[in-house]
Amino acid sequence: MKVLAIETSTMLGGVALADEKGLIAETRLNVKSTHSERLMATIDDQLRQSDLSLGDIDLFAVASGPGSFTGLRIGLSTAKGLCYATGKPLVMVPTLDAFARSFPFSKHPVCVMLDARRGELYAAVFRWDNGFVKMLDASSAVPDALFRDLDSPVILAGEGALVYRERLIALLGERALFAPLISMVPSPANVAMLGLEKAMLGEFTEASAAEPFYIRKSEAEVKWSQKR
Repeated sequence: MKVLAIETSTMLGGVALADEKGLIAETRLNVKSTHSERLMATIDDQLRQSDLSLGDIDLFAVASGPGSFTGLRIGLSTAKGLCYATGKPLVMVPTLDAFARSFPFSKHPVCVMLDARRGELYAAVFRWDNGFVKMLDASSAVPDALFRDLDSPVILAGEGALVYRERLIALLGERALFAPLISMVPSPANVAMLGLEKAMLGEFTEASAAEPFYIRKSEAEVKWSQKR
C-alpha cells in the first residue's frame, strides 16, 4: 500500500512517499511565500524521481492541523483534489501526533509546539509507553499554562520552542531540553507512516467532508465576528 503524504502546517512543509516497507522519498521546502507555488511541482517531481505515477498511489495522507491557517488549507485542498482525480481515499493525520514521532523511546515527556501568534502556542504533550500517549491534548495556550503539572525534564520541539526559547528556559530552567534544529520541524515522513497505520485501521475521511483542525478562529474570522 503506497501513500503520498502532504505536510504544510508550517513554512517548512513537504511531501513524502512511503509503503509498508518504509520511506520511499521525502522532500522538504522552506517556503517564503505560500505552499501553493511549489506543492504540486514537488509532488510531480517526487513521483518521477521515485519512478511512480499517481495511479500507483493507494491513498493520500495530509497533516490536518493545528498550524498555519493558509498552509493547512492549501495542503488539504491539494490532497482533496488528488483524491477526487484518482478516486483514492484520504487519511487525516493530526500534525502534533505525527510530529511527536520524531522522538520515540524518550524517557522524558515530549512537548511539540507551533507558534500560534498572539503570545500563544499550539501544543500537545506526549509520553512514551510502547508508543506515544497524550498527556495533554492539542490546545492553544500561553507557555506558562503548559507545564503546570509537569515536574520532570521535558523535550521541547517545534518553531514555538524557538520563538519562546527564553520564556521556556525561565519557566523550566534545566528541565528544558531543546530538540536539535533538524528535529524542530514537522516531518512529512511521519505523516506518511502514521497515515498508513490509520489506513490499516480503516480510519479514512470522506474528502468532501474533510476540514482542517484549526483549534481557534483565524484573525480574519475574529475581526469579521466583531464587526457583525
